[in-house]
Amino acid sequence: MKKFFQKKRRLLLFGSALFFLFGICFFCFKSCFISPDAQFEQFTDKLFENELSSNTLNLHYTLANPEKYGIKEKEISLGDMSPESFEKGKEDLKKLQKKLNSFSPEKLSKENQIIYDILRLSFATQLSAADDYLLAEPLGANLGIQAQLPVLLAEYTFRSLDDIKDYFSLLASIPQYFKSIVRFETEKSKKGLFMSDTTADRIIEQCNTFVENTETNYLHTMFQERVQKLQEEKQISKKQASSYITMHQKLLKESVFPSYSLLAQELEHLKGTGKNKNGLSHLPKGKSYYSYLIKNDVGDYRSIDEIEKDLYQQLLQYYNDVQKLSQENPALPESLNTETAVEMVEPEKILAFLQDTITKDFPALTVKDYEVKYVPKAIEEFSSPAFYLTPPIDTLNPNTIYINKGSSVSCPELFTTLAHEGFPGHLYQTLYFGKQNASPIRSCLSCSGYIEGWATFVEDRSYRYAADFLNISPASMEFLRLNRCISLCLYSLLDIGIHDKGWNFTAVSEILSSFGVTEEDVCHEIFQYIVENPANYLKYYLGFLNFSSLENTIRELEGDAFDLKKFHKNVLEIGPAPFPVLKKYLLMKY
Repeated sequence: MKKFFQKKRRLLLFGSALFFLFGICFFCFKSCFISPDAQFEQFTDKLFENELSSNTLNLHYTLANPEKYGIKEKEISLGDMSPESFEKGKEDLKKLQKKLNSFSPEKLSKENQIIYDILRLSFATQLSAADDYLLAEPLGANLGIQAQLPVLLAEYTFRSLDDIKDYFSLLASIPQYFKSIVRFETEKSKKGLFMSDTTADRIIEQCNTFVENTETNYLHTMFQERVQKLQEEKQISKKQASSYITMHQKLLKESVFPSYSLLAQELEHLKGTGKNKNGLSHLPKGKSYYSYLIKNDVGDYRSIDEIEKDLYQQLLQYYNDVQKLSQENPALPESLNTETAVEMVEPEKILAFLQDTITKDFPALTVKDYEVKYVPKAIEEFSSPAFYLTPPIDTLNPNTIYINKGSSVSCPELFTTLAHEGFPGHLYQTLYFGKQNASPIRSCLSCSGYIEGWATFVEDRSYRYAADFLNISPASMEFLRLNRCISLCLYSLLDIGIHDKGWNFTAVSEILSSFGVTEEDVCHEIFQYIVENPANYLKYYLGFLNFSSLENTIRELEGDAFDLKKFHKNVLEIGPAPFPVLKKYLLMKY
């Protein structure tokens, strides 16, 4: 009996060994024959996770439920601007490029081929300027980190109590983050690449203004409003609300305000070390860095000379169109102000009209939940006339368009602005692509030229819609449209002139005066904005021109069979991408 049991046990062990061996073989077999798409998606999913985990603000604004994407334990961080982090980033990028090159794009699905092409172009472009990171400028009076951060914190959504804790941790991390920025600016100073005193003074003034009234600072007042709302919804008790408000005030006083004061002090110390008050072209390797910005930020890979030629041709065309329009409508210049001075219409009515009327030119998209809010008075000064707050990709809501009452705009301007931000602009494009079930990594591949170019492209079309809705003559709206195009084209040419051709303030003033802009303070503000934000205007206008060029290309291919709605549908389905990639996959659809 004993021997029988021993024999049976050996058989069981032998069976287990066979099973274990079979398991190993099966695992190896599975690993060897996992599909190319699955392997590629493992790579992009990991890239997505790493990208978002490194910055809590980006994570919060991108995902409402990060744990569903495998992002569980996360270190609270705003990132790192130290020179060492840029060097590490360069090495990491080389490894990613090597890994990407191990995939065969022809074996991937169409969606993964698009991602492959975007990443291939992005990695190569970023590495081309990886050694020139000190030419980057994280600070700026308009689009700098110190200007944008308070607004992002003020709009930080509290979906759970954990979000409040993360928010507090973010506030506590600001001193370390700002110290890394100071180190970065100090390194720029040592290399003779520090900003001009004019730029420094604008940032210093902004920082000092931000910390002037600590008790009534908008971060504090807006936090109170959000906490009180949670209390009203019975998500937290009155005692918890009071505790949160006290803790928030403590963090503002001990972490946030001292960080802004420190930044102002350090910039004051570094003043005088900046050797350039003009554009990038006056700095070593500045012209090549500007070319990199156009590729990386705009997604246009043509030479600057080609782009400049295109802009001049457009400007001449606009001039001829204005001349022709004025000849056909002699009374237009005099009647324009009177005709366009229509009574202001509620934003909700404009958006409802746009949502309905665009269906003849754009593919159907049902959007039931969106809201118009007004920018809190405390941040009117720092906000755009209007903006759309992009929702997380896993919820695609809330969808909120903010209107800034502090900006003086006419009703036609409000109409076209809402087309840019709402339908068929940012809100529409974001939701349309969001419903394509694209890979999460697409949300990290910003492609600003596509995003802003699309919104400007459809804003241009909205002037036709406005004529009907506002009962303004098509000729008047066309005149306003051309005027807008001329302004954007001119600013884009100035952008290239300042950063590639070396134009100074005198040269820019002379050009602006030829277009009727003669006030010195206005000329200076335009010049300074472009100096501080290289290639920013190009995201909008050059992006717009690329979409117009694609439309013309497809019109020529299709002839009488051209379908505008189909064109828009194809562009939207491909989604945000550099323009060479967008063009490649768009042409495949025809």
